[in-house]
Formats: sequence, structure tokens, C-alpha cells
Amino acid sequence: MGLSVREYARRRGVSHTAVRKAVQTGRIPQEPDGTIDPAKADAAWDARTDPARKMPAAPVSAAIAAPPPAAPVAKPTASPPPSSGATFAQARTMHEVAKAQKARLQVDRLKEEVVDRARASALVFKLARQERDSWITWPARVAAQMALEAGIDAHTMQTLLETYVRDHLGELAAIEPNFR
Repeated sequence: MGLSVREYARRRGVSHTAVRKAVQTGRIPQEPDGTIDPAKADAAWDARTDPARKMPAAPVSAAIAAPPPAAPVAKPTASPPPSSGATFAQARTMHEVAKAQKARLQVDRLKEEVVDRARASALVFKLARQERDSWITWPARVAAQMALEAGIDAHTMQTLLETYVRDHLGELAAIEPNFR
């Protein structure tokens, strides 16, 4: 059988409302009969409390004046049950890592080392279209000169060049950029 909420609060050195709040939020377990097992509760309380918010140790003079406890309660060294989720320290660590990654990304953006994917896609599309347009007009510009050098009809040369250039551009159009 465990302790009442008020008795556990006295042993813990906190108010009974703090204990009730800890029970309601699931920070410490409560037995089915409504009592609190001090060993389980102490372990859970220590594991799920922000170390910065823990009460400081009592001054030496207060420790001397206080009567010794009737029976010392041994705190188990086992970690909290796996169903309880992350401890406060683990959650704080994950939060700090996420903040650091976000800050690094902001610095990279300020240094202009990060590229906006939408802008990069639009730029690649614009450059590819300009190159395609240049290739489409190329046969008309060079066909007459090539036909003169080869000794064939200029119209035939232009038609052949346009056919082969369009075939090649069709092959290039199948390539899709991947920015991942």
C-alpha cells in the first residue's frame, strides 16, 4: 500500500497541489487505489523534471536542525517505464538540436549558400527553353553555307538539319532535372 497525496508531498518536500498536478499530467504514477508508491513516484519525478527547475539542496544548517527520517526510502536507479516516452533531458536535447539546425539554415540563407528549389527549377526551365530555341533556329542560319560547302541544294540541307535537330531535342526533353 502506498502513501496518500499529502503524505507523499510531505516526504518529497513539495505542496500537495504540486503532487496532484504531477499525477494529473502523468509525471508520476498513481496506484489503482489512489495512493502513491514513493519509490516509483520518486524515480518518475526525477526522470521527468527539468534539472534547472529542481529545488536547490537545503542549506547545511537546515539539514542539521531537521530530524532524521524514520525509514529512508531507497530510490531505484532504473529508468522510467518505456511507455512514458522521452525524459525531459532527452526532449530538451532534441529541441536544442532542432533549434541549432534551424539557426544553421538561416545563416546559410543569409550567406546565400542555400538555393530556393522553385527559383532553381524556373531558371533551369528558362535556360533550357533558350537553348532549345537557339537550336531550332540554327538550321535556317547555317543550312545555306553548309549546302554551298557540300555542293547540295540549300532547302534539302535545311530540311535534313531541322529533322535531326528536332529528333535530338526530343531526346533531351525526356531528361528531367532532380534537385534532391
